[in-house]
Amino acid sequence: MIVKYKPAYECDLHCHTKMSDGNDTYEELILKAANLNMKAIGIVDHDITPKNPDFFKTIASDKGIELVFGYEFSCDSYVDDVHIIGYELDWQNRLLLEEEKRAAASKPLAYKKLCEILNSNGFQIDYEKEILEFIDENGQLLKRKPEEVQRKHIFELMAQKGYFESWEKAKLFVRDDPVFNVRREKINPLKAIEIIQESGGLAVLAHPYLIDEKINSMDIKASQRKDYIDILISAGLDGIESCYTYNKTSYKGSLTNRQIQDLVEADYKKRVKFFTGGSDYHNDEKKGAKNPRFIGEAGISYSHFKKIFI
Repeated sequence: MIVKYKPAYECDLHCHTKMSDGNDTYEELILKAANLNMKAIGIVDHDITPKNPDFFKTIASDKGIELVFGYEFSCDSYVDDVHIIGYELDWQNRLLLEEEKRAAASKPLAYKKLCEILNSNGFQIDYEKEILEFIDENGQLLKRKPEEVQRKHIFELMAQKGYFESWEKAKLFVRDDPVFNVRREKINPLKAIEIIQESGGLAVLAHPYLIDEKINSMDIKASQRKDYIDILISAGLDGIESCYTYNKTSYKGSLTNRQIQDLVEADYKKRVKFFTGGSDYHNDEKKGAKNPRFIGEAGISYSHFKKIFI
């Protein structure tokens, strides 16, 4: 493997695989992290429990990497990008498994409807032949189950077809136009924190500044992002992801990654137990993304990691 860059951080706690909307298998991600001399990584696929976590932790350990698994809850039907990561959960917890089934059932109808609306408005996106069926990077025709579809798969296709410059631009277009913003039923973030606590894990708010500053939620009685986060903290939030690759996502503000990190840590340093960091790596490079995120581009130090995961 040719290393194209040097990671800025030893530990990246926000990575995705093919289990949700990433493009690497567990093994591929672990191997890449090892070749980059990472000391720890977190695999936190969306709304799905990890498969054979102990087995893959052993594989990672053999390559000198500490691997933690998490579950990234997509929360709040009315506010985009409220994601709470539960790290190191009891993966057999009844409440968690029930939520996993509910989340899987909520996706197919909403994402199929989104494709139908796009089609009727001039965006030729065929749910059956281009979303459920797709051509991978090796030119092979593959199939997804309806419950395996992520919205990002639709955004990526919109970019590939030239409707938008990037999947990020497609996402912003869909989320900001009521005609296209089909809402699926997502878990209340307070319930997500409760499940994480019941499962013996750590609850972390991911990428807080992807949440709009002004919000209108039916789940949380707050109109401002700051007040919204205050309620999550009061409910038992353990940490906040302060170091993140906002410049490579759908973030709409003008602050730099460093400015956001400084603000988050200044505002919440006495209110949460710790801060995390991660790139939100998906290996979008495999699909030709113009501005892909890389492992270790955002994260935390190993000494910080050991304080969190003792």
